[in-house]
Amino acid sequence: MSSIKGKDTRPELAVLHGAGYRFRIHAENLLGRPDVYFSARAKAVFVNGCFWHGHERCRRAALPKSNRKFWKEKIRNNVCRDRRTRKELEARGIESFVVWECELADVEDGRPRPDGIPGGA
Repeated sequence: MSSIKGKDTRPELAVLHGAGYRFRIHAENLLGRPDVYFSARAKAVFVNGCFWHGHERCRRAALPKSNRKFWKEKIRNNVCRDRRTRKELEARGIESFVVWECELADVEDGRPRPDGIPGGA
């Protein structure tokens, strides 16, 4: 699992495509290193993988059959950390949003989404 790419992934690039706003990617000086940070608007976007961030009721978030105790604790800790990070950003006046990997699947594949917005990264 260490070979899984964590930055500039296709879902992230799909979110960024055509944004037309001034933004920073992986703002290192900001808590939680949001995937996209719009400083002029004080908005942060986290593009979360369903498995790693415990997306509830999502088939992509299913735990592996082996070493379940380890993975359950690992994902639970990630979810708690994400919650703390978003609360701290809010306390600093930064609104944050989460975009889930599964929500971007159609955009990634280049197919139109149910809301009619054309896909493609």
